[in-house]
Amino acid sequence: MAVAKQFLLSSILLCIVFVPSIAFAKNGSISGNNVNIRSGPGTNFGVIDQANEGEHYPIIQEKGEWIEVQLSNGTGWIINSYIDISHPQESEATTSVSPPSTITIANNHTQIRSGPSTDEPIEHFAKKGSVFNVLSVDGDWYEIQNDEVHGYLLQALADPINLPTASRFFNKTIVIDAGHGGRDVGAIGVAETFEKDIALLTAMELKQELTMLGADVRLTRTSDEFIPLGSRISFSNLVATDAFISIHYNSVPESPTVSGIETYYYQDYNDGLASQIQSELVKATGANDRGTSFGDFLVLRQSLKASVLLELGFISNQEQESLLDTTAYQKKLVSGIVNGLASYFASNER
Repeated sequence: MAVAKQFLLSSILLCIVFVPSIAFAKNGSISGNNVNIRSGPGTNFGVIDQANEGEHYPIIQEKGEWIEVQLSNGTGWIINSYIDISHPQESEATTSVSPPSTITIANNHTQIRSGPSTDEPIEHFAKKGSVFNVLSVDGDWYEIQNDEVHGYLLQALADPINLPTASRFFNKTIVIDAGHGGRDVGAIGVAETFEKDIALLTAMELKQELTMLGADVRLTRTSDEFIPLGSRISFSNLVATDAFISIHYNSVPESPTVSGIETYYYQDYNDGLASQIQSELVKATGANDRGTSFGDFLVLRQSLKASVLLELGFISNQEQESLLDTTAYQKKLVSGIVNGLASYFASNER
């Protein structure tokens, strides 16, 4: 058991810190946008993620017209017409690198918890540049220790590329509203996906990410229950939120090829929040940009603070519906929303 755990730890740390030195024989550069990554070598396999122009992936093998590539969380297949293959220099391909036994904190005020869960209490706020020994890996968490602190760090917090400035979220209250619920299922997808279910999934993922960044996050619902619209916005106004985010998914059954993301606002002063979240969502996902628009929705109309309603994709589009149900794409959506909020809060501090 100890040997298996040490092997897993070494593999994960090697992938995170030393990807350029891994001895893959070839690398691939994506030559288009919204290129489907599938679970197997054929269009009959499900879409598990999407790639965009300029992204690079290590190539594992080629099978007919399909290429298997290494992803951050596994492997996937891309048709060869959308990937340009390059051969690394021999010195790069043959370099042997031992995995590190330490990690360095990427940002100030990084939360170190007493256990491997966001439900565990915060033991310490680590400073940027702090170095910790890695003792073990528990799911998405590192068990870490130095001369002063022992605790758990979420792996994502050791990656400065994907982490916005955490300080933007300190002392911020954010209300996340998962649309519909209970007897109100919302839109229904081609594969009978209920909007209420996927909206709650996104809301829960977003809550976890924002909580880790120091925000006080409240949810209008945490389960499959019907909550009246008036009650949702009254709750938001009561807690004096700094931002109200309503999560929804779209459907136009009569136009099954329509796709993309759009963001609605009611008050003109919320256009900035809408624009920044929309921009970051499109950047993170590569989705069709349907822009920002005025929306006369009750939850926006009666909000006393910054508020937006997000339509994060069309479940009436079969391909987009299957993509929205993947963990990888949900993480992209959450990343876009978080980065948009960070930009909004930063602009308001100037």
